[in-house]
Amino acid sequence: QLVESGGGSVQAGESLRLSCAYSGDYYSRNCMKWFRQVPGKEREGVAAIYSGTGQTYYNPAVRGRFTISLDNAKTTVYLQMNSLKPEDTAMCYCAADVLAGIQDPPSNFQFWGQGTQVTVS
Repeated sequence: QLVESGGGSVQAGESLRLSCAYSGDYYSRNCMKWFRQVPGKEREGVAAIYSGTGQTYYNPAVRGRFTISLDNAKTTVYLQMNSLKPEDTAMCYCAADVLAGIQDPPSNFQFWGQGTQVTVS
C-alpha cells in the first residue's frame, strides 16, 4: 500500500526528493512518517505529518534541511532533502498509521513501504 521512490546517490550538499504513494483508505494514513535506518542501528524517525491538520515533526538532525509535505489529494507524501550530508546515508522508509503520533516510534506504525536507498558521499 506504500511505494517509495526517489532515492539515489548524490554528493554532499546536493538534494533529493523522496516520494511515497499510498493506496490505502483515507483514515489509515492519518499520520505519515519517514524513517531511516543504517546497518547495525535502530530505525529512527526523520519527519512526519498529520494528513488532516498538516502538523509536522522533524528530527533535530534534519530540521532546516528537510521538508515533509503532502500532495493535494493527500495520497502522496514527499520528503525534500536539501544540503545532504554523508551521515544522511541510509535506507529510507515511509510509514502510515491511523492512531500513531508524529513523534511515535516505528513499532506504532502499521503500514510500511519497501524502502529506498539514499547514499551521500
